[in-house]
Amino acid sequence: MTTGTDRFAVVGAGQMGNGIAHVCAMQGFPVTLIDVSADALTKALAMIGGNLDRQVKKGTIDEAAKAATLARIATATSLEAVKGATVIVEAATERKELKCQIFRELDRLADAGAILATNTSSISITEIAAVTQRPE
Repeated sequence: MTTGTDRFAVVGAGQMGNGIAHVCAMQGFPVTLIDVSADALTKALAMIGGNLDRQVKKGTIDEAAKAATLARIATATSLEAVKGATVIVEAATERKELKCQIFRELDRLADAGAILATNTSSISITEIAAVTQRPE
């Protein structure tokens, strides 16, 4: 991964999704955080802001780093926003049907060379990949 050339998209703005977006943005990558719920996106940005505030209080980052991190995070309510992303991480609710539906759409919308990844703890990655034209 190269800052300045790679762009992340994170699908799902819950606990895991907002954490993934936070870490990617902290490392200098532009991130689009995507969720069907605008309210979930608002809550995710508030959570990320609160986590960054704690980092400022601890002295691990300064206000400039906090502002730069937040500036790297865009939000969207449509999967169309994955276009142009080089890495797409799915972090939706742990339901196989939902994840497969998302991956079908990602396969259709994502750039040919984009890496599709999932944050799952119990669903077979092979089964998820099988719904795409990108079984790797």
